[in-house]
Amino acid sequence: MSDAKSSISQAETYQAIGEFWDTHDLADYWDQTAEADLRVNLRLETTYYPVDRELAVRLAEAARRRGISPETLLNLWVQEKLLEATSIE
Repeated sequence: MSDAKSSISQAETYQAIGEFWDTHDLADYWDQTAEADLRVNLRLETTYYPVDRELAVRLAEAARRRGISPETLLNLWVQEKLLEATSIE
């Protein structure tokens, strides 16, 4: 099989696939398509909160030392603090 990411456009990059479909109509290729089984988690949501730049730098360093992403470390710490706060109430 080729290195193409798309069997219809024969494009090798996602950008090239996008460029192909910018100039082509799916109706012209419908007979070459196949049904796909997709699963989507619609409950997953990301909310962004601003973090002071110096805190972000320190967070990234602490996460690097632990071998995890800053996002994971931040979520773990917030979860711990919320558990502490709710157990005090």
